[in-house]
Amino acid sequence: METIYVDVLLILNIYVNFFLLRITGAITGSALKTKRCIAAAVYGSFFSLLIIAPDLGIAAVTAIKSAAAVTIVMLAFGVHGKKRLLKDTAAFFAANFILAGTVYAVCCWLKPDFIHISNSFIYIDLSLIVLVLSTAGLYLAVSLIRRFSLTDDAYGSCFHVMIRHRDICVNLSGLADTGNRLMDHFSGKPVIVCDKDIFLQDCDISPAALPRGFRLIPCGTVSGSSIIPVFSPDEVIITNDSSGERKAVSAVIGLGESSGKAIFNPAILKR
Repeated sequence: METIYVDVLLILNIYVNFFLLRITGAITGSALKTKRCIAAAVYGSFFSLLIIAPDLGIAAVTAIKSAAAVTIVMLAFGVHGKKRLLKDTAAFFAANFILAGTVYAVCCWLKPDFIHISNSFIYIDLSLIVLVLSTAGLYLAVSLIRRFSLTDDAYGSCFHVMIRHRDICVNLSGLADTGNRLMDHFSGKPVIVCDKDIFLQDCDISPAALPRGFRLIPCGTVSGSSIIPVFSPDEVIITNDSSGERKAVSAVIGLGESSGKAIFNPAILKR
């Protein structure tokens, strides 16, 4: 049996888990903080130690890997409802199956002596350069495919955005803009940018002047960095005027300058 180094095994799995979670986020459009991604990748790497355990059988391995996948996704993305958790977990499983299937195909075709599989966990004795290039290439491919598919769909449609907050309900023209990558790191939700005077009578955005329920987040633009107030609305519905499809989305509202439109990243429609 091939010698397996535990430190190499853990580092390998931390790295692979990190990119699998990034790919999952790219597929589902779910917000993913770097710190949470690293923590989940480290946590998930400890399950790889089962490769040195005796054969556990298909049922036990399936149960363990299912529990591992769900808890890894929960740690990485948080829990924002059963539907979101199920979608993120399914995407994480899909990314893992693609990776495992590729490795298995390589094993059957080339029969290399640098890959060891046990209890459905994989140990690969590869150089760091090869590992970095292969995972980075996979992540880039997924990101490009998602970016172009979202852009084509969004730019071919017109949108209306309904925002309800307490006793206020506004309807705005929606602008799908992939350049809006704002995320509220407190809730992990994407930000829809609207004109601040729609919800704020006073243009002062200092913390002391903001009404209850608002908070400030950093915002980077082509002209520099600033801060904008955000709040969690009671309901947001985006309507595609071309297809008539209506979708309730989970987002926060950011108040800035938007020329009377509600600016959102089209990835929000895939969440």
